Amino acid sequence: MTRTPNDSAFEPADELDPSFVFDFTSYDDLDASTQRWSTWMSVEPLSRGPEPRPDWLVTSQGAIDTDLGILKTGKEADVFLLERADPLEPEAGVIMAAKRYRDTDHRTFHRAASYTEGRSMKRSRDERALKRKSTFGRLVASGEWAISEWGALNRLWQLGVAVPYPVQIDGTEILMEWITHDGETAPRLAQTRPSPNALGSLFEQLRGALATMVQAGIVHGDLSPYNTLVAGDRLVIIDLPQIVDLVGNPQGLDFLMRDCTNMCNWFRARGMEVDDQELFADLMAHAF
Repeated sequence: MTRTPNDSAFEPADELDPSFVFDFTSYDDLDASTQRWSTWMSVEPLSRGPEPRPDWLVTSQGAIDTDLGILKTGKEADVFLLERADPLEPEAGVIMAAKRYRDTDHRTFHRAASYTEGRSMKRSRDERALKRKSTFGRLVASGEWAISEWGALNRLWQLGVAVPYPVQIDGTEILMEWITHDGETAPRLAQTRPSPNALGSLFEQLRGALATMVQAGIVHGDLSPYNTLVAGDRLVIIDLPQIVDLVGNPQGLDFLMRDCTNMCNWFRARGMEVDDQELFADLMAHAF
């Protein structure tokens, strides 16, 4: 027998099944010039920061990324402040540093070859493009520096070295922890005037961080008082795209010696008796 729409089987139920009911909340339109939807869920899992992840991380799919303006310009990248917050939970929002690498046509970083010796690309196609310096090769080069810094931040964070927590990487953009002091961007070491006690503590933190890095076969490669931050009484190392393999790079030891000299010169100028050769020897004892 054929049923018709008038049959009782087609009559609407008095109550809907609760499993088919959900709340719907409308979000306002985004300002395309400064905002985008959070990219947290759009990047692959390996492009997100290491676990355990900090409590301040915002992973909501409804979160919005808002550019707050430029924080710093650099040789190969610019750093912006970016707020990630869900409009429904604005109090849980967080401000991060967004480091965006330029392509090689807009960079002023000319010493790339000496840093990349000993590195290998995952794809031979990319390596050939780099050598030919083609348009695609320039795009690969931009991504190579971002990937290098992303890998360095992840390794050092997991080793316990004081670096910004790496939130995610998306192409040539790295989102990372914004290092602050009293609600403002933490000053560079070069901008500070520590007391003698604080000076000694900062140097010991430096020594410990370098020793941990060297034990892992890592050299910063461009360490100076301008890419170390002082967050209260804590020394934080930043700017790691040129990370060098201590053994794989033929100039690894030279880079380490230069890092020691740059840092010891600053501490000596503040009245602390430190010796770059002695620091280098101490680090070598950790390396081998």
